[in-house]
Amino acid sequence: MTDCLAEMAVEVLTTADGRAKAAISRAHAARWREARAAGMPLPVGRGEPPLRPARPARPELLSPRDVPRRRPGTPEGRRAILHAVAHIELNAVDLHWDIVARFCHVPMPMGFYDDWVNAADEESKHFNLVCDCLESMGSHYGALPAHAGMWRAAEDTVDDLMGRLAVVPMVLEARGLDVTPGMIEIFRKAGDTGAVAALETIYAEEVAHVAYGSKWFHFLCGREDRDPKDAFHGLVQRYFHGALKPPFNEEKRAEAGLPPDFYWPLADTDTRGS
Repeated sequence: MTDCLAEMAVEVLTTADGRAKAAISRAHAARWREARAAGMPLPVGRGEPPLRPARPARPELLSPRDVPRRRPGTPEGRRAILHAVAHIELNAVDLHWDIVARFCHVPMPMGFYDDWVNAADEESKHFNLVCDCLESMGSHYGALPAHAGMWRAAEDTVDDLMGRLAVVPMVLEARGLDVTPGMIEIFRKAGDTGAVAALETIYAEEVAHVAYGSKWFHFLCGREDRDPKDAFHGLVQRYFHGALKPPFNEEKRAEAGLPPDFYWPLADTDTRGS
């Protein structure tokens, strides 16, 4: 049995199969919470996370421009949407465990680890929910090609905790708050109550993950006496490849601690009025 949180994180990161990764993730999260609740917290410790997490042989990973486009109003299109969401959720499991193992040398309050363990646990649940939906449709995770660039943000910010917080929860996960309502509507129109329920769970819980990013980003800015808005703009311009795309879900972003003056100045001006 692993002796510290960082080693637990590395075990998740080095597990290739998606369902097995999710199961180990959930078990480790439960163990961490139980120890904390008993007043006997596990040590954070040190780990050696891989530069890239282990992945199953399928799905085939393609450049974003080579991933086939499918019409969302068709059964094939809806399966493709869920497959893409499953891929995002599996990457999110690894991203949240990676932030624990990668930056355990940075002194942080225990609440930092509580938050990211909780986020990783919920992403594992989300992956399982979406895989269940795919299987109910006669498909499975790995049946379609997937986006090869999902891990790029982690590699780009491998030595920069503030950069990781800015790009992963505060940009990439915030984007999920923008697009998930539209996906829910697609499945509602198709009468797929299972997919609607899964996506509504994801939508509700992702707000907290974005909020964790904002909270700890502001914490680090305070520690370093940096202006959070200016620091965010500089880090996103450094690490995120491209402009942010409106429309933005301003209500949910505000709920997560992201005010408009953080993201609108970084928006794609060609789509601001669309």
